[in-house]
Amino acid sequence: MSSKRIFLSLSQQSGFEHEYVHKALDTNWITSGGPNVDEFESSLQNYFDDESFVTALNSGTSAIHLALILLGVNKNDEVICQSMTFSASANPILYQGATPVFVDSEEDTWNICPEFLEIAIQDRIKKGKKPKAIITVHLYGNPYKVDEIHAIADRYGIPIIEDSAEALGSSYKGKKCGTFGTFGVLSFNGNKIITTSSGGALLTNSKKVKEKAIFYATQSKDNAIHYQHSEIGYNYRMSNVCAGVGLGQIKILDKNVKSRRENHKFYKEIFRNIDGVEIFEVVNKDYFSNYWLNTILIETKNQKNKDDLILALEKANIESRPLWKPMHLQPVFEQYPYYGNKVAEKLFEKGLCLPSGSNITQEDKNRIKEVIINFFK
Repeated sequence: MSSKRIFLSLSQQSGFEHEYVHKALDTNWITSGGPNVDEFESSLQNYFDDESFVTALNSGTSAIHLALILLGVNKNDEVICQSMTFSASANPILYQGATPVFVDSEEDTWNICPEFLEIAIQDRIKKGKKPKAIITVHLYGNPYKVDEIHAIADRYGIPIIEDSAEALGSSYKGKKCGTFGTFGVLSFNGNKIITTSSGGALLTNSKKVKEKAIFYATQSKDNAIHYQHSEIGYNYRMSNVCAGVGLGQIKILDKNVKSRRENHKFYKEIFRNIDGVEIFEVVNKDYFSNYWLNTILIETKNQKNKDDLILALEKANIESRPLWKPMHLQPVFEQYPYYGNKVAEKLFEKGLCLPSGSNITQEDKNRIKEVIINFFK
């Protein structure tokens, strides 16, 4: 296996990161918060241009957790969550001692199903437990059915936490993902569209709420000359060094989105004439996806399945992965309520994520194409 490994999704340096990181080191701002953090937040706010206030944190998971806290979610409350997602969408619900209620996907966007969302809300209300929040996800960068989902949430007066960890650069009807919910959540993990090595952000439309988020994220220190704490706090603020990486990365955000979308065109062309394989793409022109990860479904009637293709790619030193395993099938979550049919389960059974990094070269694409074409011959 002499060829270099092609990874699923690696970060790509812009070359500007060094300037900001060295600035942090030279000024000895090697801690949480600081000038780079402030500038990074301002850069993101300018990018969204939607009166969004951004709080830079150490992870997207922290952002979801703070959103739940700011919405007053406590022990024994219930929070609805899309089942087809990464566990970080659901874990913070348990941090608060609340109960996750999982909802199936629909087949158009693979995201939370409007029909079963409303069924879940109505049933929980009948049981005396009106959900305190809904966590929606833009899966693999593909926007969920924003109009339908928000109409339901508004009808029952339930706030939405919009998990846009995979969707920076995506939009719906020209409006950027992350700006639809009461809170928006971003991730800057190393495999995302841009990275801060590790990190995330919380979006809100209120400066006062942002200030409260920073208060919680910096150990809830009261305004006193001594260390005084009247509320539980968390060590969630982004590092000034990590924010320096982010300031270099944001310069190539649009370029990275363009590269990922070019990857989608590449895969679309490969699978155009391969029977039994469906490449996942947006429903219509209202949806704009960054195609953070390119995904396919291999029909079970096909003689070869997704596991066979994973092995074939791995043999060529090319990384691929199954789709997220739905939360309601996970051992840690399987005892919690679930509303749906088996859409998410079928997606997990048939689905595969293919290499989609912004830095995939033409040589990499040639290798990937050769394996796929030979596999389906």
